[in-house]
Amino acid sequence: MVGLPATQREGGIGSRLHKGKFVGLLDELENEAQKRKTEDEGAAALKAARESAYRTVLEPAMGVLLAYLKELVDKLKVLQPKIAIRHTLPGYGEVVGHVEHEYEVHEVRQASSSEITLSFFCAVASSECPSVQVEGSNRVRAVSALFQRYRLGSPLAPAKDASGEIVSATFKAKGRIPLTAVFSVDAASGQLRLSFTNFDDLATAIKTVAPEQVGEALYDEIGRYLMREPTQLMREALPEDYRSQLRARVQQQEVKRRWESLISARQQEELAMLKREYGIGARFNRIGDAMGKLRGLVSRKP
Repeated sequence: MVGLPATQREGGIGSRLHKGKFVGLLDELENEAQKRKTEDEGAAALKAARESAYRTVLEPAMGVLLAYLKELVDKLKVLQPKIAIRHTLPGYGEVVGHVEHEYEVHEVRQASSSEITLSFFCAVASSECPSVQVEGSNRVRAVSALFQRYRLGSPLAPAKDASGEIVSATFKAKGRIPLTAVFSVDAASGQLRLSFTNFDDLATAIKTVAPEQVGEALYDEIGRYLMREPTQLMREALPEDYRSQLRARVQQQEVKRRWESLISARQQEELAMLKREYGIGARFNRIGDAMGKLRGLVSRKP
């Protein structure tokens, strides 16, 4: 072994190290490179599919949707149907409004995106809204902030304490509520995005629609939703396991309500029984006191 070249003497160990650690490391790097290549190819294929869906389906569909919306609002302007919008405002109650049939439809089209905006107002029907007296400075501030946020008017007949803080006020909704529907598509997402503000509540609801679901049936659902007719447009299908959880929760709440009702009824019965017993005892005590006084008078006679 002493007379062999260094490369031959170390060949056994070096070969084993090369086949063990270093080959394993190269394999890991190769696998990572293949994984990244596969991911890049998948991302490129997904990007190409989305761009194709945008060019072949979504971009033409936006033209059809724009024509549908314009025809819809033209008919609504002529027919002037009474469309009610109802929203519940915390601390106040239900705000009722009716759609004003003055619509604006705008389209913005760019190289790889398109957007349609439909906007109009609903006039708050003050005569159909409650007049609510709010007590307490914190509650007055909370309701005032909501009224200011949604431009529903100012508090009426405010009452102040010694420090000048409003501790009581009357609220009655008035004004106009803006409603906006935005429909947008782009090559990056390859989907149709629906956005509705102040329709179901005083907030923005968003839904995305796959290209294969875009068509006349969807346009009809959109039209019915805008007219506040019954529709499944903004209702998502829930997974069965989640539905089971909801059903179980509803059953638990129902059992809880039943027990609370039974407990409340039992408490009322016991309270009524105590009142009856207390009333009878009090009457006997009063009679006893009167008899005692009478005996006292009799005993003092000469």
